[in-house]
Amino acid sequence: MRKPYLLLLLIPLVLFSCSSGKKALQRGDYYQAISKAVERLKSNPTNDKALEVLKDGYPMAVEWSQEEIDQTLTSNEAFKWERTISIMNRVNQMSEQIRSTPAARKIFPDPKSYGSELNMAHEKAAEDRYQAGLHFMEQESRESARTAYDHFERADQWISGYKDTHEKMAIAKELATVNVVIEAVTVRTKRYQLSSEFFYNQVFEYLNNKFPSYGFVNFFSPKQAENFELNPDFVVRMEFYDFSVGNLVRNEKEESLAKRVRVPVTDSTFVTKTYRAKLKTYTDEVISGGRLNYRIVDFQNDKLMRDNLIPGTFTWVNQYAIFAGDEEALSDEQYALTQHKAIPLPAHQDLFIEFTRPIYKQLTDELYNYFRRYR
Repeated sequence: MRKPYLLLLLIPLVLFSCSSGKKALQRGDYYQAISKAVERLKSNPTNDKALEVLKDGYPMAVEWSQEEIDQTLTSNEAFKWERTISIMNRVNQMSEQIRSTPAARKIFPDPKSYGSELNMAHEKAAEDRYQAGLHFMEQESRESARTAYDHFERADQWISGYKDTHEKMAIAKELATVNVVIEAVTVRTKRYQLSSEFFYNQVFEYLNNKFPSYGFVNFFSPKQAENFELNPDFVVRMEFYDFSVGNLVRNEKEESLAKRVRVPVTDSTFVTKTYRAKLKTYTDEVISGGRLNYRIVDFQNDKLMRDNLIPGTFTWVNQYAIFAGDEEALSDEQYALTQHKAIPLPAHQDLFIEFTRPIYKQLTDELYNYFRRYR
């Protein structure tokens, strides 16, 4: 049943691969027409339709390309040399296809290609972008500096090391980059001895991973900012409030269990036996929680940009049981509980770490969403 189905799937592929490019030529898609015709001639050098498409279509393709170049260069289109380069590259691509196909090369032994003209076009395209970069640098704003950086980068892509693009890119990047200081996290509690260093390090690492140094948002610790004599754009301040560890709450549950089981006496006879037990289950529970207040401050004018409280909770649970009577009366889950024991409560620092996990997730999401606009 599968073979006819696969055959139906393969038929369009075969027809496409055998296309001579005639339909593409009829609708004026010269590049595709030539490409299909040349590909057909690679496998079938005497194919009449492909030879006809190539003979008629290639001169039209070259003529149309030159017309497009002339119209583009006489227009007021921005960065018109980039479109010119695109057209020249497609003409050169057709030339490569023809020169690498003997049947096609017999018809057009010296296909059109752009060499020195293409090099000149690269120079012109690079200069256009360079001048655009200079124009935006004159506007002296962070947004214009970012745009200028993009133009200088494009100029460098057209010609590596064009003029002083590397120096201009460095200046533009410095002007466009947003510098953010992440201050240490304060923990407001007199009752517990807690450290928020682990939380701070996680947040700092996350932000630096999400915003690499080659981008336009950089994060610094207060110490780094001091060493670099940094005048930041923003400061993120974080503070934990209302941290609490509740008292241990122990719940007890006692139940009587009975299980009737058929026990074989002989190969053909059974008796029913009832197993009985008393099970006491203990559940120890401690609920911890607190809130993180974080603020994003525009350092230049001391304006509060974001002020939010993020709550977090964590419930520590330990469950265990004891029983008296027949072990067979217990289910597998009940027996497993009897293997558990009462254990000491976790340290306050461990509970602190646990309840900050959901806070960390929400905080990093919000910080990412806020600063990604500057990337």
